[in-house]
Amino acid sequence: MTASDPKADLLRYLQDARDALLWKLEGLSEYDVRRPLTPTGTNLLGLVKHTAGVELGYFGDTFGRPYFGENPPPWWYTQDAEPNADMWATPDESREDIAGLYRRAWEHANGTIAALPLDAIGRVPWWPEERRETTLHHILVRVIADTSRHAGHADIVRELIDGSVGLTQGKDSMPPGDRARWEAHRQRLEEAAREADQAV
Repeated sequence: MTASDPKADLLRYLQDARDALLWKLEGLSEYDVRRPLTPTGTNLLGLVKHTAGVELGYFGDTFGRPYFGENPPPWWYTQDAEPNADMWATPDESREDIAGLYRRAWEHANGTIAALPLDAIGRVPWWPEERRETTLHHILVRVIADTSRHAGHADIVRELIDGSVGLTQGKDSMPPGDRARWEAHRQRLEEAAREADQAV
């Protein structure tokens, strides 16, 4: 067994989740990347916009490396933005702008990760004062969990839009089967759920 580099391991899992999330936008119309598919408005482009903000905040502001510097941040990144402003795209925010910002957020985050040891101390401005101090290691784990969670949301939203499934491009991690097999599988699960419900 070869020695591992903990920082490299963490960054690999973060990048896998980043790539998966962006991949879910490919091949869809402007409407489909934006349309809400849950009662709370979950949509693909909003998930990307949100995770861009997460990385900019946690790997930028927390460690004294603000991405925007002297430039004003976008309206949705400010503390006085409306609730959930980062979870949807306005008509004048293009897919390219949001995806581009996300990629630039990765680069900025990767710079922070490369520059600091895992035990480097940062302060999260939006956390309660008594627990604002944290480490780069903690932030990396937190952002991996958050990004992976949203990539899972994107998996489901994309499947609802056009039936596309899969972990990453070229590696779907799904058992083999055509549409008819999956329809039969779904029907079997529906019947099992109804039978269990009736048995109670």
